[in-house]
Amino acid sequence: MDIQEILVYITLSVAIGFLVRKFLWKKKPKKTGSCGDDCACH
Repeated sequence: MDIQEILVYITLSVAIGFLVRKFLWKKKPKKTGSCGDDCACH
């Protein structure tokens, strides 16, 4: 393998990691004190 193939594989793995993190990773919902206007908690 030459240096160009190594760079291509590194770039590909970074791009795949970015897409997995952006679209497939489950985000934890942020807990806030407010639950909306009509939830009868005020």
